[in-house]
Formats: sequence, structure tokens, C-alpha cells
Amino acid sequence: MKEKLKSLYQTSKLGFIFIGPFARIYQYFLHKKYLSREAFVKQRFKKCFGYELNLNDPQTLNEKINWLKLNYWNPLSTQMVDKFEVRNYISKNIGDEYLVPLLYTTENPRDIISENLPDIACIIKTNHDSSGGIIVRNKSEVKNWKEIQNRLHANMSQNFYWDGREKPYRNIKPRIIAEKLLTDNSGTLPADYKVHCFNGKTRMINVDMGRGTKNHYRNWYSSNWKREPYKWSSVLGDGTLTDPSEKDVPKPELLEKMLLLSEKLAKGFPYLRVDWYIFNNQLYFGELTFHHNGGHRPIYPESWDLKLGQELDLK
Repeated sequence: MKEKLKSLYQTSKLGFIFIGPFARIYQYFLHKKYLSREAFVKQRFKKCFGYELNLNDPQTLNEKINWLKLNYWNPLSTQMVDKFEVRNYISKNIGDEYLVPLLYTTENPRDIISENLPDIACIIKTNHDSSGGIIVRNKSEVKNWKEIQNRLHANMSQNFYWDGREKPYRNIKPRIIAEKLLTDNSGTLPADYKVHCFNGKTRMINVDMGRGTKNHYRNWYSSNWKREPYKWSSVLGDGTLTDPSEKDVPKPELLEKMLLLSEKLAKGFPYLRVDWYIFNNQLYFGELTFHHNGGHRPIYPESWDLKLGQELDLK
């Protein structure tokens, strides 16, 4: 019943109108908007890890990410996590050639119609949240544009800030963007390379493979492409985890360039994750993240949460 109401709210205009007020009340209590940022972050941390968050002397990587969430701020942060505005940031700092082609942008979900999109595969998403987006491989096969519009309208009404109290997301002006879908002839999406930089230097890279499938794996590598002895997995929509695969990912030929550009973008920041795709032997920028998984996912073995935390300097 809950899933049916959620689907109705997200895909139907009438559902949005009539369920919307109740959804907002539900979300108010779900996201505990009555709590201060610090109280929320502490409570969420305790729920995720089973122990109190030490903000006075954080030691583990997850503790330090949550400390940064509450105590670190850079005036560029909002632009950097805005999936539309970050394009200007990337263009200025490393160049246009690393941007996935932008096909269309609008602030009005009703503008998302066949006539406004080119005849190539694309991904439609909002700029202010962490949703994966809507993949349109062939616009002529879309049966219900209204459903897509309604889903986008529901997304536009949300503020991702409340999910984890990550300040950079609070004042993003919602917008819809359609970008070229990077996919081969078989429809396979490229691997997602996420470079984690500590104090401006690469510490590790995670590679997400099989995105959008039941075989979504996440391998972890050092900067010289040696397997790391831990996992830091996310939870997918169906409840499965992005655990490592037994198979290795070949070292990418563009690794050195990827790390060089990542460190250029991460310079001056205590922690920054820089995401990339490799498509047709070309690097494409994905997004920037200040708090991987919001600092809400455990690292196993747990000893590595502490080991990695000791390598991140907050001073």
C-alpha cells in the first residue's frame, strides 16, 4: 500500500495534489525536521553505527565526514554539488571537454516532451538530489510523457538537504537537465569511477559496475590500482548491497589523467569525491561529493574505518 501511494504521488498529477499535503507531513517527521542539524546528525549516526558520534575528537572516517558536514563550509560548495551549475565550475577549472553533452534544461517539468529532446539516448534528472535519473534510450518508445513529467515534478518539490543535513544541498535552485546517455551498442552503461581525495590527494578509488542491474558491484583500489582490503557499500533500492566483485577491473589507461584532474579539483578541500566515466577512450566528469554516502554507511572490516580516518587531516 505504501509503495502504491508513493508511486501515485510521484507519477500522477492528482496524486501529487491530494497526497502531497500528507506526504509533506510524513516527510516532516520522517526527516525529523524538528531537530537541529547537530541533533539529527548525532541521532542518525547512532542508528547507523550503534555508538555515539564523537564530534569533539573524531577518529574514524565516518566520524570525520559527519564532523565536516557540521563544521566545514566553502562558499563554492553549493555550486559544486549542483549537477547543472557544476558544469561551469568544471569548464573553468579543467575544461569543457570533460563534460557530458547537455541536451536540454528547464525549470518546468511540462517542458519534458518528445519535441524538446533530440533523437539520441539521454538521461533526464534533477540537479539537486541524488536520484539516478530517468533513462530514455529511444524517445519514440516512451508511452507516457506525463508520467515522467509528474515524477520530475515530485522530485523538484523535494529538498535533498533534509535527507542527511548536508548543507551544500540546501539552497540549490531545482532544475531539470537532460544529458547524453553514455552507452555502447548493447545498451551497457560505463563503469563509474569515484576518486576519494584526502587533503587534495587521492586515497582510494571505487569502481561501480553494472549500475541499474542486479549485478551492481563496487570494487575498491589504491591509487596504483591494488585491491583495497575493505568494502564501503551502499544500499540499493531493492535492499541489496554494492559489495565488491570477485573479478578485478582492469587498470584504466586514463587512470593517471583521472587522478591528476581529480586532485586539481580537490585542492584545498579536506575531503572530496570526484566521479568519472570513461567512454570511447575519453574521460567524462560525473559529479562532486563532499560526504560519501552521507557518512551513514559502515566500512568493513570496522578497523579500516579507523585506519582511513587517521589519514584524513581536519586541520
